[in-house]
Amino acid sequence: MKNKTAFTIFCAFLALMYSGCQARASEMKILDQESIQDQGGRTIQVDEPFERIISLYGAHTENLFSLGLNQEVIGVGMNECYPPQALERPSFSYQEGPEKILAHRPDLVLVRPMIDWAYPRLMDTLERSGITVVSLQPGSKKEMFKYWRILGILTGKEELALQMQENFTDGLEYARSLTAHVEDKKGVFFESMHEQLKTFSPDSMPILVLEAAGGENAALDARQVRGTNIADFGQEKLLSRADKVQVYLSQQGPMNQASPENIKKRPGLHLLKAVQQNRVYVIDEVLVSRPTMRLLQGIYVVGEHLYPDIFHEDTREKLDNYRKMQGSE
Repeated sequence: MKNKTAFTIFCAFLALMYSGCQARASEMKILDQESIQDQGGRTIQVDEPFERIISLYGAHTENLFSLGLNQEVIGVGMNECYPPQALERPSFSYQEGPEKILAHRPDLVLVRPMIDWAYPRLMDTLERSGITVVSLQPGSKKEMFKYWRILGILTGKEELALQMQENFTDGLEYARSLTAHVEDKKGVFFESMHEQLKTFSPDSMPILVLEAAGGENAALDARQVRGTNIADFGQEKLLSRADKVQVYLSQQGPMNQASPENIKKRPGLHLLKAVQQNRVYVIDEVLVSRPTMRLLQGIYVVGEHLYPDIFHEDTREKLDNYRKMQGSE
């Protein structure tokens, strides 16, 4: 019980820190063909592509490899697992201090706003040592496309970044076409944080994935939490729509380690049609929340739970073909 309580407090702290830094984050901007503004408010002039990059956020790492930057990525975060090539790179932690990073002589360190906000001394040391720091983390599809272009500008791969956008858009439209004929689409509650029974904001990437897979968001009127992709909903409102929640999804990751079993055991949730029909599933958050081409894989995984007759092996292969880019597996 103590361990569970400690974990809950830790997750609440992470969520508070995340929402706080997101509220402070500036808008990322493409100023012209050779300069950008990151979410820390920095203006970066790109006179030539960066060639020695350390990525301290998994989405950056995935996207850099998708852009074919296998040689340019010289280091990654401590918990990287994808793509497989990332496991061959030295790993770094923003909690260890600057010495190891400085020893590898990067010209660019990519972070996200949570790291930028929580470790200002590290960012300052890196910048005073002549290393460019860029902080990025998009929260919507529109921002994601801009973010990919920014990565392309930083690395001289803008044309490939635009190709990523085109491939993703084509894959998204293909997925949507699969369920366009479905008249009675399944109502879904997509949980983001189990302890507080929170969901996602309507313009977030998890909801983009859900709707592309043909699901109807049962919490479309959820209240966004301070500019984040998290949204308040609450058990009372959820139970008022018990018959409409035919499928219950939960993202699974560091801030939410719910399982189908503890979801079904939560008092009151037995009233949901999804629980009564045993249609409660957990989804790896990297497939629905990270701004990468693997969101297409997330669409397939969600679709497989909603409409298994539509999302079958052939569907998976076609979505994989849209997803694959230069440098990917």
